[in-house]
Amino acid sequence: MNHTLIGLALAGLLAAPAVAQTAPIDARTQARIDRILKRTPLIDGHNDIAEQLAEYHDYSTANLASGTAAWPVRPLMTDMARLHAGRVGAQFWSVYIDGTIKGDEAIRKTIEQIDIIDRMIAAYPRDLQRALTAADVVRIHKSGKVASLIGIEGGRQIGGSLPALRQFYRLGARYMTLTHNQTTEWADSATDDPRWHGLSPFGLKVVAEMNRLGMLVDLSHVSPEVMRQAIAASRAPVIFSHSSARALNDHPRNVPDDVLALLPANGGVVMANWVPIFLSPARLQYESTKSAEEARLKTIIRNDTKAVAAGVVAWVATHPAPLVTITDVADHIDHIAKVAGHDHVGIGADLDGIDDTPDGLTGTQSYPLLFAELIRRGWSDADLAKLAGGNVLRALRGAEAASRAMANVPAAMDKLPPTP
Repeated sequence: MNHTLIGLALAGLLAAPAVAQTAPIDARTQARIDRILKRTPLIDGHNDIAEQLAEYHDYSTANLASGTAAWPVRPLMTDMARLHAGRVGAQFWSVYIDGTIKGDEAIRKTIEQIDIIDRMIAAYPRDLQRALTAADVVRIHKSGKVASLIGIEGGRQIGGSLPALRQFYRLGARYMTLTHNQTTEWADSATDDPRWHGLSPFGLKVVAEMNRLGMLVDLSHVSPEVMRQAIAASRAPVIFSHSSARALNDHPRNVPDDVLALLPANGGVVMANWVPIFLSPARLQYESTKSAEEARLKTIIRNDTKAVAAGVVAWVATHPAPLVTITDVADHIDHIAKVAGHDHVGIGADLDGIDDTPDGLTGTQSYPLLFAELIRRGWSDADLAKLAGGNVLRALRGAEAASRAMANVPAAMDKLPPTP
């Protein structure tokens, strides 16, 4: 996610200590969590540290070993020490660029983001190791390192080029989110006006080519029509790398129940996120009210973005955001498991892509707290292992199997039709 001037100004306020405090994990529960996560890698579907390093920090000299939560200007939610403290076994590192960037520039900027991840993995060989397959994830996790995969966030990053898609796969990308916040030339976004009412013919070709390559189709950010059409078209399991349940909070970034119900037949996984506005109806309403206040200030204070930002910060100071907690995250996970089944839920926190998090879930060290809450709710070890990473490993193996089955299918050479 990109962060506006106002978003940066608000970050300090929203990151302030919450009123509620998360209970510590007792020794018996912690031992149970450690036992589960030693056998099964905890795989998070989405982390935006690469964008943060590119936009706010000199990533060539940044020390990511520990202490990044205390960095000035833009503290991070991720570092090597906290990854290990959170028992993270594998991470899809997000490659994000703004969805308004198109064509060759989008391809170039995506390569630059992949380069950041490559440099990060190379800089911390004792902590991170590149993974390209499900087998790699299992092997690297057993070695005590964090298996590092790449996910491309937004279909515009291929510049309308299937050869570019194939080259991104060669560079390590193992999923692509079909859109970001903008409807593309071939797929509708959840947060933009529809153009295709799903996928265009070229969009269907993209899904087929991703199947042929063995790249997971990521349906976070897309419209419900795209979700349904992509699931119907895909020969492999799909994922939602960072989305939650729309039945609990009617935000367009969440997944409707009828789509959740399609996942057992497809084998796909919804990786529940930690984005407060996606989790809590009260927080969603609060953000709407805050946006209205920002709009009001813009009509009064013209051509002075700093003054508008200061006004919004002052409003937030007297209108604290509703508290969002671990229980909200667990509620969404419970709902996905209830509707789709325990075989179809995972975790995609979206850390370092958001300004604030639910109470207690402040960074990559926090995953055990979520597992402790689910244990309190009666989740079995087997279902917790599926949530942690078992389901995503199955989906990744399914994508690999679909690719093998399509070994004799030639590379697609379709092109986008000319822009009218």
